[in-house]
Amino acid sequence: MASTRDAALHPSGAGCAVLRAAAGPSSSKKIPSLPELILIMSVMLLIPVQPASAHPQCLDFEPPFKPPWHLEFCTQYEQFGCCDQKTDNMIAERYWDIIDQLEVAGHELCADMLKEVMCQECSPYAAHLYDAEDPYTPVRELPGLCSGYCSEFHGKCRHVVKYLTDNQLLQDTSERDVSTFCSLVDLSDQDYCYPNVLKTSDLNSNLGQVVEDPRGCLQLCLTEVANNLRNPVLMLHSGDDTHRMFIAEQVGFVWVYLRDGSRLEQPFLDMSGEVLTTPWLGDERGFLGMAFHPKYRDNGRFFIYYSIQVNSKLEKVRISEMKVSAYDMNVADPYSERVILEIEEPAANHNGGQLLFGFDGCLYIFTGDGGKAGDPFGKYGNAQNKTALLGKVLRIDVDGSDPSGRHYRIPPDNPFLGDPDARPEVYAYGVRNMWRCSVDRGDPVSRYGRGRIFCGDVGQNRYEEIDIIVKGGNYGWRAKEGFECYDMKLCHNSSLDDILPIFAYNHHVGKSVTGGYVYRGCESPNLNGLYIFGDFMSGRIMALEEDKTTGQWKEKSVCMGDTKTCSFPGLINHHHKFIISFGEDEAGELYFLATAYPSATSPFGTVFKFMDPSRRAPPGKCKQKPLPVKPGQTYDDCSQHDDDNDSNVDDKEHWCTEVENT
Repeated sequence: MASTRDAALHPSGAGCAVLRAAAGPSSSKKIPSLPELILIMSVMLLIPVQPASAHPQCLDFEPPFKPPWHLEFCTQYEQFGCCDQKTDNMIAERYWDIIDQLEVAGHELCADMLKEVMCQECSPYAAHLYDAEDPYTPVRELPGLCSGYCSEFHGKCRHVVKYLTDNQLLQDTSERDVSTFCSLVDLSDQDYCYPNVLKTSDLNSNLGQVVEDPRGCLQLCLTEVANNLRNPVLMLHSGDDTHRMFIAEQVGFVWVYLRDGSRLEQPFLDMSGEVLTTPWLGDERGFLGMAFHPKYRDNGRFFIYYSIQVNSKLEKVRISEMKVSAYDMNVADPYSERVILEIEEPAANHNGGQLLFGFDGCLYIFTGDGGKAGDPFGKYGNAQNKTALLGKVLRIDVDGSDPSGRHYRIPPDNPFLGDPDARPEVYAYGVRNMWRCSVDRGDPVSRYGRGRIFCGDVGQNRYEEIDIIVKGGNYGWRAKEGFECYDMKLCHNSSLDDILPIFAYNHHVGKSVTGGYVYRGCESPNLNGLYIFGDFMSGRIMALEEDKTTGQWKEKSVCMGDTKTCSFPGLINHHHKFIISFGEDEAGELYFLATAYPSATSPFGTVFKFMDPSRRAPPGKCKQKPLPVKPGQTYDDCSQHDDDNDSNVDDKEHWCTEVENT
């Protein structure tokens, strides 16, 4: 059997250059002396001209965006550029200040061209126009002008140069020599000088689109959010408006990270004394899952999924309920554990581990098939046996108990309720080892897709697959692996009636899928609706895009942007190979967790945040107002700051009920 979590050490890639902050073209800074400028120009002439390639940096080293409001002055960049309304107003004020100082003739001659030049600060290619993408050269105070346009500008507007820059050399040459002046403001790369930059189809045809390399990969960048973690298996938020992130290590610790990136010294939860795990490479046992109750802020309840060993021999997975401390919102009550369910594990692998709450208020539990190769348990295997809890998606109501003594109830609309040949907890079956599932928040405007549950199901030895979970669905294992037959006899059984994956890939691409999320965040508009996931063994990140007319999903390859694309301060374009999990913060931004050495005790785990460098949301649009969080604080302490405490789930007596996707 192909091991799903076997791995070797993988060195991380090289880092990219970090740029220094730069002021706009009219900001004051040290003026280079004439010898310094001559030296710089000489060096630049020795540098070979590189082929033009799209680069989305703005002058402030942030990607371009669509302004939230109409731009009154630099209107040509109101669909996509580097200026919000505030910056646009500042440029307009500077412009009218200059116009007020000109004679009528000078005003009439130069007004339009002056506006064009000043508005290049709003161009999505402002970093190129002002040489701001190169950290080793001074930022220009005038944008790069192509020779013909520069000659016209010099003829009409040389008398305004003194108002645009304090650079004495530029002022002096503008008064006398057009050729010297234009050589100073020219760019070596003629594709980026103004107005050529507007005419270069290779640059402008993809403005605002996700940057793709020649192979069609979506070029994304990353920010490192947390590191030195021991096999971080999950990252989630508590949905309580604090915007805290909870990151769990396989050994049983759960840590609280605040919005500013700092980690609280005391862990939220320490289950290391109970969790069964080892330092063996690829061991799948340990602390595997966690989910906060939809009304966690009101009731403090959360649920955990972990491996245990009984009497030093029998292995099980345990699902328990716990509560937050009554005295500190950043610490769980260690004595509050109440076991909800325990399932015997016949082997050490395929332990499942996902817990999540659907928008229906029910708790979904994703179990593995029990391990070994080919699900050899019983006549048809655990996954096809609806009387077994292994190889299933289970759905329970945790807001009560029933007369049989269970600490949960069965939702009355579970698909096999009343079937004598099925456990009532079973919601879907025929799964092998679903590793990481997520609930789609839905499109933020139309709500399309809201409530869908996506899962990555780890394959046997040929295919990995992505599934959307539906009530009563049979996902085929062990009859099928991906789209192909695995057990021929079961596969050709007319009663199989299995649900096909939305996507599958073979082991030339990767050998252990890690399910991800449909991106519904605010900061990277171009990624909205893409399902982004990865592969643990190959380290590949992939994406799927839905064709809403056909319902089909098409692969979109994802790769790290090159050094030039990701050369914003704080961004990187490399990550550890072994992708363990994906996470979503309270605002819907997307992360993934990876390690360089997949042992539960090795401190090489890192959390990375995705960022699309080709387009960002307008400044201020994605600001959040998190509740204040301090160690030792309770929810009562911060309740006075909450003006809009909305719950995702309505009161439905005691039963969770299925809701239709919109």
